[in-house]
Amino acid sequence: MLYFISAIIFSYIIGAIPTAYIFCRVIKGVDIRTVGSGNVGATNAMRVLGNVWGVTVLFLDVLKGVLPVTFLGNTLGSSLPVEQGELVRIILGLSCICGHNWTIFLGFKGGKGVATTLGVLIGLAIAISGVRLVLGLVIVTWVLVFSIARIVSMASVVSAIAFPFYLFLLKQSNILFYSGVIFSVFIIFRHKSNIKRLIKGEEKRLF
Repeated sequence: MLYFISAIIFSYIIGAIPTAYIFCRVIKGVDIRTVGSGNVGATNAMRVLGNVWGVTVLFLDVLKGVLPVTFLGNTLGSSLPVEQGELVRIILGLSCICGHNWTIFLGFKGGKGVATTLGVLIGLAIAISGVRLVLGLVIVTWVLVFSIARIVSMASVVSAIAFPFYLFLLKQSNILFYSGVIFSVFIIFRHKSNIKRLIKGEEKRLF
């Protein structure tokens, strides 16, 4: 139990590393919270730093989600029954997402969690075969919506809404379904301001 609690804390700390904030500070000497959209995430980093550094931030934010679920999840969950192993990985993933969304290093104000959630889903897909098709459908949904609207927030919210439905339609376990609902709610909650701008037609396109 002590090891599990330590793993949860470690997952939170990994997620809490404010990648976009660090890169903007080091490369341009600016606080990303005061420029662009003010969001501490890869999309705003792309606007502030350009495509190359923005994609680097995106990759690292995804990696933050993959690592705890894969390495810590395998260490703790490999010897457990299937559903318990799934639950362990999900809890670690949620802790990591919470770290990104509410990072202790920036006064509990972080990013919106899309990239890190994607990383968590990749980690789950590595361990749970049924998640792989769901992950593919979520990515296809995001790409389709973004290719039409060119609005990152719209693609993220639509994909988040679709995610638990894909889990349900593909008959994944109850643990995965309910965790999918939580993942979805997290992303929608973090995009409240974007949703308001979308409704008003004021949300900016990425390009």
